[in-house]
Amino acid sequence: MSSSVRAKTSLGMASDLSVHEVLNSFDAMSEILLRLPPETTYKLILVSKRWLEIISNPFFRQAYLTKWRPSFHLIGFFISNTMYLGKRVERVHRPRSESSLSLLSTSSLGDEVQSSGVLKKLGYYIDSSNGFLLCGRHPKAYYLWDPSTRKHHHIPRHRVHFEELCMSLITVDCPEEGFSYKVVRGECLSYLNQSKRVRVETYSSKTTTWSYFELTCSEPISLTPWNAGRVIKGVVYWHATGGKIAIYDTNDEEEKRVYVMKLPKTFDYDEQVLGESADGCLLYGWSNKSVMEIWKLEKVSDVLQWTVQIKLSFKVMWRQNPLESSRFSTKTKETQLLAFLNQDSDSVFIRCDSHIFICDTKTQKVEEVQYQGRGSSFVWDFCKVLPYFQLSWPYSSL
Repeated sequence: MSSSVRAKTSLGMASDLSVHEVLNSFDAMSEILLRLPPETTYKLILVSKRWLEIISNPFFRQAYLTKWRPSFHLIGFFISNTMYLGKRVERVHRPRSESSLSLLSTSSLGDEVQSSGVLKKLGYYIDSSNGFLLCGRHPKAYYLWDPSTRKHHHIPRHRVHFEELCMSLITVDCPEEGFSYKVVRGECLSYLNQSKRVRVETYSSKTTTWSYFELTCSEPISLTPWNAGRVIKGVVYWHATGGKIAIYDTNDEEEKRVYVMKLPKTFDYDEQVLGESADGCLLYGWSNKSVMEIWKLEKVSDVLQWTVQIKLSFKVMWRQNPLESSRFSTKTKETQLLAFLNQDSDSVFIRCDSHIFICDTKTQKVEEVQYQGRGSSFVWDFCKVLPYFQLSWPYSSL
């Protein structure tokens, strides 16, 4: 029996290689590993240092994540108390007994972060992207925390002062240029002072400088301060007053504009969250005491519009989960939508009292998420519960 195989080189040309040559060829092994599903590929890092080196290679990682859907690992939930943010004359003073950056850990990495004491140095939670954390103490300092090195980097002081603002973190991991990030700050004006111009300042790790822009808009707009936005492929989505969403494409360096979309359903004091679907579209979730709805922003006949994905009654959902319903006394406690899973269209996080659940929106089955932390000590009505994910991918120092 012949011990050679037919394989393609990096140039796409067929070549006869022996089994030994294939196992020692970076190109040939990469082509083979690219065809394997993630659950198999992650186990193969234990086979040899050579295979670990191939799988950890940034060029292979980019090709693999392009072919296969990326996987994310839940580290925990950050608790952001909105009472401690905002204008100095309006915000509530945080008691010393309460941490400024609280994490409800759901993993060993979360436990490690909690015990290391690093959270005490970072200030308040602002945003996260693929495991990288943006934190700070406005307006004095902002920090980026790297999950791979467990170190935080001080971001240079911004040039323009915004009394109230919203911020987003954009991370890019390019094999040719390496890791880079941007921090985008948008000024939030009061509803009475809304304007057709939005002042924005962006920090780039490539230039290590802040850049100031005035973005134009077709209608007067006022961004909502201290509200978690969403970044999808470099496009920033921020909440705006009047039940609207502001869209800013940071990839377009020529046209400095903000586009506005009316949200499909908004009411004061209802829960509203943004997420990303599996195919890279914006998701909007809304819930009140009895109902949850999920909408998707997508192009229909080349026009962006909202399409409803899910309408779910909490009462019906708990009826289909009798064990959890009786165990957590859900009939006497309010249920609310918390957040979306990362790049997932089928599941969401919901909360009942201090308990967090994953809800499959198709089957309406729920599963409790176990976490470490003093969840019962928070005033949940004034807190934003923000899931913290890290991209699941092996790394090597070889």
